[in-house]
Amino acid sequence: MERDEHILIISHDIVGEQMAGPGIRYFHLARVLAREFPVTLAVPEGSAISGNFSVIVYSSGNDERLVQAVGNARVVVVPAVHAIQIPALWNAQSPIVIDGYDPFVAEALYLGGDISTLQRVLTKAYLLGDFFICASERQRDWWLGLLEAHGRINLYTFGEDPSLRKLVDVVPFGLPGEPPQATRPVIKGIWPGIGPKDKVLLWGGGLWPWLDPLTAIRAMARVWQRRQDVRLIFPGTRHPNPRMSGIPTHNEAAQTLARELGLLGKAVFFGEWVPYEDWSNVLLESDLALTLHPDTLEARLAFRSRVMDYIWAGIPVVATRGDVTAELIEKYSLGKLVDYEDEAGVAEAILELLERPRETWADCFEYARQELTWEKAAKPLIEFCRSPRYAADRMKGEVGNPFYRDQIEQLQDLLVEYQNLVRGYERGRFIRFMKWLKETFRTGK
Repeated sequence: MERDEHILIISHDIVGEQMAGPGIRYFHLARVLAREFPVTLAVPEGSAISGNFSVIVYSSGNDERLVQAVGNARVVVVPAVHAIQIPALWNAQSPIVIDGYDPFVAEALYLGGDISTLQRVLTKAYLLGDFFICASERQRDWWLGLLEAHGRINLYTFGEDPSLRKLVDVVPFGLPGEPPQATRPVIKGIWPGIGPKDKVLLWGGGLWPWLDPLTAIRAMARVWQRRQDVRLIFPGTRHPNPRMSGIPTHNEAAQTLARELGLLGKAVFFGEWVPYEDWSNVLLESDLALTLHPDTLEARLAFRSRVMDYIWAGIPVVATRGDVTAELIEKYSLGKLVDYEDEAGVAEAILELLERPRETWADCFEYARQELTWEKAAKPLIEFCRSPRYAADRMKGEVGNPFYRDQIEQLQDLLVEYQNLVRGYERGRFIRFMKWLKETFRTGK
């Protein structure tokens, strides 16, 4: 490719003062890529962000600003679930990078209803991409299976690279190069019921149905029996993107349980969503962090972006084993792992870690921060942007499962045959009509 235009990164989620995982991811990818390339970050309405890159705000997938940006792009990076919403991508002259870091199907199964629409949307993304990125080797295995099922693993893509890294590679979440800085107190001595010397346990993300905040609250009841200076906070109960307001959560159940256990407003506290500019302050005021989940498909595939924030801030973590970020905690010795739904184990881990002096963690966290930077995480994407390419099978026009391609060809053949039969029938009927007309004029009947 000899195109000199910008790298276009499209975020489907709000990027601004309040951000969830997707917005944070695309902000940092734009920031890192912009050190080497002209970058445009496309964000939905409601966003407000600036950086070392250009920004466009779009209202829909057909927004002219977005269409023009796609047309001018050297490379387009787009979330898998959002690709179908942008018709311009289907005629784009630029290579398309599909970002599949979020296991959408595994999450959607919790929401109930028919997920076939989502599966059809993702099928189109599987066929569209020239390069696919995900957040872990587990996810890469998942994506290789999906792409094989959709015909994207074939003689062309394998022949280009038997490792298939040119088709699918890992771009996890990373850590900013600079450590977080405290600017003002936001929790201790500020939230009613939380004193300056209390120990704060942080549940940093949402209370989504695939997570397990209820075990955290039950564990807190056990901790409270032995220490009354510990406070568990949930500062992110309301998603910053208003379009996500209808997603089911554990919010009501969590507050009800805390109230029933006599902990609400005493040992367990709920907020809404912390502005991104204050997130560093929340992290630095926290003494421990929690990330808990049940044993599910989502846990097998998930990459918990908030755990990366805990590592960035040097907060020891109590985590349920089973997901990729729990493996990071174990690898770098950054906390303690517990079993699924083990409230007693969580409570003991909290009490044990609170007794360990904070400075004894310093070397482990420093090493992890050096290894897990955004610059290192984004390396496969940076390399692709340096030398953009179309997928080998897309260049050959051999995209899609061969079985379905054969079925389509057979249906097309049947359609042609049917059309010929119809035309033949119509010609025969016309001839019969002309014979009838001639006979009518001849006999006068």
